[in-house]
Amino acid sequence: MISILQTYSIMLLRSLGYTLILTVLALVFAMIIGLIFALCNVSRIKVLNILGTIYVDAIRGVPLIVLAFFIYFGIPQAFRLLGINNFRLPALQAGTIALSMNCGAYMAEIFRAGIQSIDKGQMEASRSLGLSYSTTMKCVILPQAFRVIVPSIINQFIITLKDTSILSVIGYPELTNMGKTISGNTFKSLQTWAIIGILYMIVIITLSKIAKRIEQKIKIEDK
Repeated sequence: MISILQTYSIMLLRSLGYTLILTVLALVFAMIIGLIFALCNVSRIKVLNILGTIYVDAIRGVPLIVLAFFIYFGIPQAFRLLGINNFRLPALQAGTIALSMNCGAYMAEIFRAGIQSIDKGQMEASRSLGLSYSTTMKCVILPQAFRVIVPSIINQFIITLKDTSILSVIGYPELTNMGKTISGNTFKSLQTWAIIGILYMIVIITLSKIAKRIEQKIKIEDK
């Protein structure tokens, strides 16, 4: 293990950085997607409810690896069928889209649960004071809901971080992909994957501790 760390430490840290970059990008876009479809799901407009439900159910019903293959290989082929031969998606863009869509479906449920956890009387009181639905949602409901779902968002960040390993199949140079390269070069699978596992554990345990502290802080402030 020491010889692997001495030789490949810079490459491992770089791949860990790529993993975190992909995770952060995916989570940011997933929160936007999740909020949009969560608002659709809690809307009183039936068409929006149907759209939100279809998106969540459809994306959650497709394995991430299939979604990644579809975006990375399928979409460029669709453009070629249309006569656009030069279109291609780099692994980072394809991975970000796949992870964002996948994570966004779960974030939609997290946001929906957070919004519905707020007392309905607050919406009714705000509307009775003359505030519009959108203003009430933006200024009254969502700030409270966000406090409730912060720990869930961090937990989803952890899940998304682990899901980045699946994107090694499309050649994105994240941590698992680097593990494959090192294992193939050194023929030391046991030591290589032990190092990869330890790196994941360090990051994930750190994030888990942060999530617990934030959750405890929110509970104390609420009391």
